[in-house]
Amino acid sequence: MMDRVLAVILGGGAGTRLFPLTAQRAKPAVPLAGKYRLVDVPISNCINSGLSRIFVVTQFNSASLNDHISRSYNFDRFRGGFVSILAAEQTPSSEHWYQGTADAVRQSIPHIRTYAHDQVVILSGDQLYTMDYRLMLEHHRRTGADITIAATPVTAQDAPGFGILKTDGEHRITEFYEKPASEDLGGKESPVTAEMEGAGRIYLASMGIYVFECKVLQDILDAYPDANDFGKAIIPRAIRERKVVSYPFTGYWNDIGTVRSFFETNIMLAEAKPAFNLFDERMPLYTNARMLPPAKVTRTRIENAIIAEACVIIDSDIREAVIGIRSYIGARTRIHRAVLMGADYYRWEAAAGRSQVDGPACPGVDEDSVIEGAIIDKNASIGRNCVITNAAGVQEGEGPGFFIRDGIVVILKNAEIPDGTVI
Repeated sequence: MMDRVLAVILGGGAGTRLFPLTAQRAKPAVPLAGKYRLVDVPISNCINSGLSRIFVVTQFNSASLNDHISRSYNFDRFRGGFVSILAAEQTPSSEHWYQGTADAVRQSIPHIRTYAHDQVVILSGDQLYTMDYRLMLEHHRRTGADITIAATPVTAQDAPGFGILKTDGEHRITEFYEKPASEDLGGKESPVTAEMEGAGRIYLASMGIYVFECKVLQDILDAYPDANDFGKAIIPRAIRERKVVSYPFTGYWNDIGTVRSFFETNIMLAEAKPAFNLFDERMPLYTNARMLPPAKVTRTRIENAIIAEACVIIDSDIREAVIGIRSYIGARTRIHRAVLMGADYYRWEAAAGRSQVDGPACPGVDEDSVIEGAIIDKNASIGRNCVITNAAGVQEGEGPGFFIRDGIVVILKNAEIPDGTVI
């Protein structure tokens, strides 16, 4: 069944809402949970669903994404699978970069159609969820749909942040509303399970996950050459002309679109019983197999934290935190509600001998520092006696080596924060 299906993962645009995490990398390449990248989520869902022909469409800061995918996903020649990057390129038919999600797929069609397929699964590269796409494809075929849209029930409070679908009792989508205002939600409810209705989740939000019949996708992109976005342009038109159905999904799903949502999602993953299960043996999350040594921890109190491989932590207090690969945390340091993305090289590794050319000599957090409510990007060096807590409650700001977004302090990749700095 899955050997006639292709997957297209949309790498997104410039990722301005995730800036400065996207200053030097594509949005799907942003690190997650200490050792993964955002793009690992849809790729892992594809692999776990038996879908092994995968394109990743991107155009901004794609070097690190290319490197991660080439290191992480190499299928054997007998299986015939691949994860291939489709970067924006100038062609005789278009000299422009991708103008939106639909335009990205439109410009990628010449590459996609070189492989025989019946359906195309279109996915986002910046969401956290676990889904078996085989079940969605079964639903798509059983209903005889031209297009299927995965939808999750949301409350009236959350509905204005999404594209809202209205369906009939047979899952057919009859209307689509792009981010309706709270006062305009009347009559936009859809049939949901009794459990969802009891929780007030009676509005169906589009998850940005689509299944298209091969010919339907080609025809609709050709018919509307000016339609550059699926959610805003393609889907509303398709509902009037094609059979478009919803696929109800009630599992955990999070659209990681802002610095705040990225921060809170990582902190959630460090909880004792998080809403998303990183330990699911049936649907594991894959990433680059780095072959790193285990973490080494000395005289440290740790509570609700993720500690990745190759970390060295000395006599510290760590609570509600994610500590990424190769992180170094010096003595008497306190880290609370913080995300450390780790480092590309060891702190004690001589510059002449390390593969990473750029970056400070000593990445990590030095002695007697306090970090709270912050994201520390890759290779950043935090000096002694630093206090990074945003005690003033600044919502938006910037300074040497850092930005504040959504009230979260973000220390930039490769930044060097001098001893005694207070942010």
